[in-house]
Amino acid sequence: MKRISIIVFFTAILLMPYRVQAHCDSVNGPVVKAAKLALEKGDITPVLKWVREEDEGAIRDAFRKTLLVRTKGKEAAELADIYFFETLVRIHRAGEGEPYTGLKSADQEVEPGIEAADHAIESGDLKGLMRNLHGRLEAELHARYARVAKSRKKADADVQSGRVFVADYVSFIHYVEGLFLAAQGGGHGMPVGNGESHQHQ
Repeated sequence: MKRISIIVFFTAILLMPYRVQAHCDSVNGPVVKAAKLALEKGDITPVLKWVREEDEGAIRDAFRKTLLVRTKGKEAAELADIYFFETLVRIHRAGEGEPYTGLKSADQEVEPGIEAADHAIESGDLKGLMRNLHGRLEAELHARYARVAKSRKKADADVQSGRVFVADYVSFIHYVEGLFLAAQGGGHGMPVGNGESHQHQ
C-alpha cells in the first residue's frame, strides 16, 4: 500500500501546473497581481514573463495606452486598468492554448489546492502541500476501492447488482488510469469528485 501512496502522491505533484493555469484568470491571481505592480511602477517588466515573446508587442501597446488613459481621472483609470488586466490575461491564456472566459472576481471560490500551491511557492516550503495532497488522494483512492470491492461481492446476484458493480468498477479503473497517465506525462488534469455514479441501496 505504501508503493501506491507514493505513486498517487507524485502524480499529484505532476498535475499541479494544470491547476495553477486555471488560477491565472482571477483578479487575485498572479497575472493580475503582476499587472497591478507594473501599473504602480509604470514599468511593464513584471508582466512580460506571463506572455510569449511574439505577444510582447501587443502587451507593450496595451500598457502604453493604459498609462495614457490613467491620467484622465479616477474613473478613466479604473476602466483603463480593467482593459489592461483583461488584455493581459486573454493573451496569456491564448499563449497556453486555453480559452479566455473573462476575469474571475475576487470573491469567486478558488479551485481546491490553488491557495495551498501559491502558499508553498511564496513560503518556499512544500511540506504542507505534500501532506495535504497525499492525504486527499489516498483517501479518494481508498474510497473508490472500497466501493468496487463491496459491490463485486454481489456482482453475480442479479442484473441490478451487476450494474452497480460495473459502475463502481468503471469509476475506479478510470480514476487510476488517469493518475498513471498523468504520471507518465500523458494526462492534462487530475480526476476530481468523489466518483459516485449511484448510491447503494
